[in-house]
Amino acid sequence: MKPIRLIKGFVTVGGWTLMSRILGFVRDALIAAFLGAGPAAEAFVVAFSLPNMFRRFFAEGTLNVAFVPMFSKKLAAEENAKEFAEDTLSMLASILIALTLVATLAMPFLVSAMAAGFIGDERFDLAVGFGRIAFPYIFFIALSALFAGILNASGKFAAAAAAPVMLNIILSGAMLGAAWMGWDVSKALIWSVPVAGAAQLYVVWHAAAKIGFNLRPRMPRMTPELKSLLILAGPAALAGGVVQINLLIGRQVASFGEAGALQYLNLADRLYQLPLGVVAIAIGVVLLPDLSRRLQANDAVGARDASNRAMEFALLLTVPSAVALMVVPEPLISFLFQRGRFSIEDAHKTALAVSIYGMGLPAFVMQKVLQPLYFAREDTKTPFRFALWAMVINAVVAVGLSFAIGYLAAAVATTLAAWTMVWLLWRGTKGMGEAVSADARLRARTPRILIASALMGGYVYGVNILLAPVYDLSRGLAVFIMVASGIAVYFAAAYAIGAMKLSDLKAAVKRG
Repeated sequence: MKPIRLIKGFVTVGGWTLMSRILGFVRDALIAAFLGAGPAAEAFVVAFSLPNMFRRFFAEGTLNVAFVPMFSKKLAAEENAKEFAEDTLSMLASILIALTLVATLAMPFLVSAMAAGFIGDERFDLAVGFGRIAFPYIFFIALSALFAGILNASGKFAAAAAAPVMLNIILSGAMLGAAWMGWDVSKALIWSVPVAGAAQLYVVWHAAAKIGFNLRPRMPRMTPELKSLLILAGPAALAGGVVQINLLIGRQVASFGEAGALQYLNLADRLYQLPLGVVAIAIGVVLLPDLSRRLQANDAVGARDASNRAMEFALLLTVPSAVALMVVPEPLISFLFQRGRFSIEDAHKTALAVSIYGMGLPAFVMQKVLQPLYFAREDTKTPFRFALWAMVINAVVAVGLSFAIGYLAAAVATTLAAWTMVWLLWRGTKGMGEAVSADARLRARTPRILIASALMGGYVYGVNILLAPVYDLSRGLAVFIMVASGIAVYFAAAYAIGAMKLSDLKAAVKRG
């Protein structure tokens, strides 16, 4: 068995994801500048969320959780992996075509389910029209996820990680081009969504074909392997449905609140998704196929080391990010989005949501480390049960607190539900044996990471106060100084107190 090079994989996926997130900020900054927090912006948020919501059923649910472990084991055992992938492609494409047709007809119902507060004003008709244009994106992006799963299981991470960059480039280019030509920016934006999906699919399809997986769709057939896939995918898809219910509850709460609330939550989500995407997605994409292969080979020692190093990597990068989002959210939001039609008040309200999401950031990332421990063992039912408990907490808190704190209730509920999920996942690993236990290095370094993060938090808080008079003169320079020096302080502190060592980094790079 040729092992997946974990560190190289983390860096490759994380680097491309970082690029995608940065370009995502450019995209969202342009949306905020051209559309502000007005009706068109909120309609786009809902319309674009619809295909992405279903994507989580088919990509994060069926493909990442069920297909990747099965495909990885077939590769390791040198069984007929290509035929299995073609059968999956044919079945998935048929389902997606039917789903797209039904959703197009049922779009008013879907928009009502996403944002009932839109009913009766111009946002509803806008969202329905936008939704019908954007929904075919699900066909392209879900098939892209299948090819990405093939690439990741084969240890080829670059193309799959780079493909999402196309989305932000195309959407940003469409807005700039429309503004330059004097066209309606919102229409150019929404029409560019399916175009971007097709571009993403081409990138991963071409990369998969180059390594011998030039898949040919055919009439779908129900094979024993597909039956096993569906049995595994069922609980995972239901768990994804629970996550989507949590999101729906948050959006419903926001849609009944003050004008612009959906956009505030959307932009806050974008900011905490930067570290979440760079770290958690990199870990989730690389760790699952590696664990699946190691368990197939009965390599418990290797599986334990992989999961521990993934957790250490996650904590090292996300705990300081969470502290920064909690301590200095407003200058970050102001720098990124406060321009054009996005006002100072809009930035302040978005920053409040960012600080709350920041409290949950480590939990969001830790889930990506803990869930593969179940999925690699083809256990999708247990995480589903845990997700149900998290959903109940999310619903009760979001609805209950909405009467007191409005749209912020959605952020509080999401954070509490995330920590509940982490606790349940961690407790559930107790019966998995030594392969999932924390080693001495992880136990020693976790409190040191917390201390280094606290030191950095105090530093950036002080720098933010000192630089406050400079923000009006050069906001970008002030934020750059604060962020760059904060990163330097954190890593210097982490090295000084033993939360990280250069020798470990050199060894990790040497073995990949």
